[in-house]
Order: sequence, then structure tokens, then C-alpha cells
Amino acid sequence: MNSAGPAIELRGVSKAYGTLRPLRIGHFVLRQGQTVALLGFDRAAAEVLVNLITAATLPDAGEVEVFGSRTNHVTDFDTWVRLLDRFGILSERVALIDELTVEQNLALPLSLEVDDMAPELRRRVGKIADEVGIGPTERTQPMRRAGAGLRMRLRLGKALALDPWVLLAEHPNAAVPPGELPRFSADLAAVAAQRGLAMLVLTADTAFAAAVCKHVLTLRPATGELVHASRWNRWFARDGA
Repeated sequence: MNSAGPAIELRGVSKAYGTLRPLRIGHFVLRQGQTVALLGFDRAAAEVLVNLITAATLPDAGEVEVFGSRTNHVTDFDTWVRLLDRFGILSERVALIDELTVEQNLALPLSLEVDDMAPELRRRVGKIADEVGIGPTERTQPMRRAGAGLRMRLRLGKALALDPWVLLAEHPNAAVPPGELPRFSADLAAVAAQRGLAMLVLTADTAFAAAVCKHVLTLRPATGELVHASRWNRWFARDGA
């Protein structure tokens, strides 16, 4: 597909999810190679948005289009799985298995044969681990001993394992210790740039958003309008004047 074409487009989307108001998105476009952070989505809303984009759920109103096709045209399981493979999802919702090592967890998207890894599998896992900043000694430790920062790096590695076209990140900074956050931010931005990924980051941290993405937008939940963060700040300044 055209590298400048839309990877994701939402038009007039509304989705109820058990809160006082539905999630509304007036219009949003993420093009191939773009990195965009969205502010104003709590964790529940972030999960709803990711599920809408990946066709796990359908909107109550409006249209979600990914890679040139509307998600309501995905009508069979095999088509949905092929679509899902184009996305990498970075989220605390991604399960990790404490009984395995860090390296074995990282290998799972590629193979279930992780007890005695084949040399080629170990090479591929090592390459991903290097990319996301997981060192050789960290790879062999039991998952149950891994700290929060390492766990998020591991989830990033799992999200990248199948070479996705788009990376969707749900509040990835929230679980990373503050002292590790600058390095994690730099590594996440570098991964997206080196791979030429489209990346959508949902976060409540404006500094993190600006560090990892070239574009930062803020949701006005009542209307579904997405505005540049600077516009949002000016709007509040006028309102309070």
C-alpha cells in the first residue's frame, strides 16, 4: 500500500462502554509512518479505542477503516486474524507467563517450542531483545523476578515480533518506573523511527507523549474533536480568563 496512505481512519465514531458518555471520535487519521499521541483517554477508553481499531468490536455509529477496508467488512475469523497480525499492541493487558524466562516469553509469538530453543529462534529472539533494550543477563532470568520496566520492554518486544505495520500503545509509560522512563521513551521513539512504523500512543503524560511522538492531540470528550495539545491549552486559558 501507499506509504503515505491512511493506516487508520475513524469518522463520526461513537461507542458506549458503560460510562456516563460514550467514546466519541469525530475524525482521526493515522498515516503510514506517522507517530501520534492521544491525550484524554483513560485506560478503559484506550482499550475501547484499540478494540475498535483492531476490529475486536464494532462502533455503535460511524466508520472505522484500517488499511483501506472498513472493520465492519471483516466477517470471518481468518480475515480478522490476518488483520490483527498487522498490529502490534503494547499494553499491560498482554499476558506474561511467570513460570518461563524473559527470553522464553519473548519467543512465544514466534514459536511454542521454547523449552529448548532452536538456534535460529534464539537468534531472532536475541535480535528483538537487543532492539528493545533487554540485555543478555536479563533474558535468562525468571519472569517472576522481572521488574515493571523490564516487563514493559518485554511487551514491546512481543508487539514487534511479527513485524507489524502499526504499533498501538495503551498507557505504556504508566507502569515504567520514573527513573527508567527517559530511556524507555527514547527507545520507543527509536524503534518506531527505525522500523518506519505508524504508531498511536494513548497516554495521560504530556511530556511522554511529546518525547515519543511527532504529533500530540487531545480529545474533547463531549464532542469527539481531537485538537492539537497547544490549542487545548489556549482554549482553557481563554475559558479561565
